[in-house]
Amino acid sequence: MLKDTPILLGLTGGIAIYKSAELTRLLRREGAEVYCVMTRNSRRFVQPLLFEALSQNRVALDEGEVAHPFDHIRLSEKARVFVVAPATANLLGKLASGVADNLLTTMLTYALGRRAPILLAPAMNANMYKSPAVQENLRRLKKWGIHLVGPASGELACGDEGPGRMSEPEEILDRIKGLVHGLDLAGRKILVTAGPTREPLDPIRVLSNRSSGKMGYELARVAARRGARVTLVSGPTQLAAPPGINLVRIETAEELKKKTEELYPQTNVLIMAAAVADFRPRRFHSQKQKKTEMKSAGNLLELSSTPDILKEISKHPRRGRVLIGFAAESENTIPNAKAKLQAKNLDLIVANDVSRPESGFEVSTNQVCLISADEKIEELPLLSKEEVAEKILDRVVKILETRRRPKP
Repeated sequence: MLKDTPILLGLTGGIAIYKSAELTRLLRREGAEVYCVMTRNSRRFVQPLLFEALSQNRVALDEGEVAHPFDHIRLSEKARVFVVAPATANLLGKLASGVADNLLTTMLTYALGRRAPILLAPAMNANMYKSPAVQENLRRLKKWGIHLVGPASGELACGDEGPGRMSEPEEILDRIKGLVHGLDLAGRKILVTAGPTREPLDPIRVLSNRSSGKMGYELARVAARRGARVTLVSGPTQLAAPPGINLVRIETAEELKKKTEELYPQTNVLIMAAAVADFRPRRFHSQKQKKTEMKSAGNLLELSSTPDILKEISKHPRRGRVLIGFAAESENTIPNAKAKLQAKNLDLIVANDVSRPESGFEVSTNQVCLISADEKIEELPLLSKEEVAEKILDRVVKILETRRRPKP
């Protein structure tokens, strides 16, 4: 995703700098070229050798300590994104005031002048973060077009609780990817459904399926980093909520239907990636059903159909909204997907054969076909679910652009 992309990483004097080592490792794993700039105070926590080993590039230090007096120009112009993690209260104050008294602040001032993407990950004590000076500095920096990630709330290194924890490296990495590849979904509201539903027989047993929710969660995460305002309606999963999204949890198909219909009118795009159970027990038993009771009933489990949520949603006024569905099949994948596409009046359907060992449920990869409303088919190779999410959202962007384009 970031192959050969130059990323400039500024490091200041905060205890959260240990997270920046992991961020450097993650960036390198994605194929990025990482160039680190360390302040004197940052070197009180760690030595440059650590970041040289992780980045496999020389660390830039303050003037007088290296033989490259134009590092602030050379590196600032090279970087696709300039990240500062951790960004201390001191760094925020200097940048907001135009102070350029060391190599890092000089490079940031230069990058700000040339409108390069800058991403700051604030990290400090909760009371420092809530101080009027820091809040005013953050407002000024955001007004200038600087991007912020975090901070999170929780237990701080000093033992206090509150806002000020630097965002986790994975969240910062996501934001970097969004800035590199563009915020082409900025201002759009996207509703994603994910995971299985559970249809209860009694307080113990449920009727469900093997969906892990990974595909839907990747769609929500990638849409958010591309600038969209994302709501994720999720059935029961073991996955952590993607950063920066609104997570709504549901259990049953009926709950999913109710929540989707409630949120649909406020969205621009609905991506129905949830694996909704097609059937539910006809009767819910308030107590656990014993084997003897089941045998006396002839081991018969009576089922009824759950609502076809996407088909019902498709009958609502569209008003330019984009509808995308999924077809998880074990045979006749393309014909079955085309039938769903037409029956539900979709803009795009994502078809995959879940019988393949590296595709479908409970794995991190997927091999899908994208079938558009005119039934044109694009068959994708085996990809990570993150990459599949990117491909699907590329299609969403194209559909939205087509609808904005005036007719000749």
